[in-house]
Amino acid sequence: MPESTDAGGSQAVKAQLRLREMILAGELPSGERIAELAIVEKLGVSRTPIRAALVRLEQEGLLDALPGGGFAVRTFSEGDVTDAIELRGTIEGLAARLAAERGAPAVLLAEARACLAQIDQVLARPSLDDDAFLRYVGLNQQFHNLLAEMCGSAVTRREIGRVVNLPFASPSAFVVLQADSPQARDMLIVAQDHHRQVLDAIERREGARAESIMREHARIARRNLRDAMQEHNLDRMPAVRLIRRRV
Repeated sequence: MPESTDAGGSQAVKAQLRLREMILAGELPSGERIAELAIVEKLGVSRTPIRAALVRLEQEGLLDALPGGGFAVRTFSEGDVTDAIELRGTIEGLAARLAAERGAPAVLLAEARACLAQIDQVLARPSLDDDAFLRYVGLNQQFHNLLAEMCGSAVTRREIGRVVNLPFASPSAFVVLQADSPQARDMLIVAQDHHRQVLDAIERREGARAESIMREHARIARRNLRDAMQEHNLDRMPAVRLIRRRV
């Protein structure tokens, strides 16, 4: 019996998520043509949702469409990743300014304050283990999601959703990679101060200040990128293999 449209769409989404995980985990080598039949066998779905997933990942920027058909995993220059991070800072800055100028809903402000209180608890430890870093990543993502929701603009929220899906552009893309760094906790404390300052600016309706803070906030990710490229810690983040170092 043929797949229904809904079932096929659901399988394509699941295949897209799994393939993205495989790419970022280094399971699919960069530059090599992806063997569709091998993916079909590995994921246990038909070729139709696999092809749909590959097209979507090409649209996200993780894959290159090959001239003769098919796809290969992309590699990225440091400049590509830096530009993606800068773009996120610009769009999140816009969201923060709109939230300040339009007035953020009280319920979202309260949720954001509660989220920051939980981050404070994580950072209160003198040293952070892997579990603490992962806890930070989840709470950090929650805070950024709340900021996007505060702006009251469906268009801006949609564009934030697109930009954070760009390779290595999410707010916590390099956080776990830095877990062993002696400066890691200090950098998270600086990031947390940015969180509190932008929330304060939004509550005070200071749009320009809120926008500036979020643009500066993204620069922490750029520093993490630089450190990641220097250390090239592939055990923690195999996806770093996809980034070409500057020469």
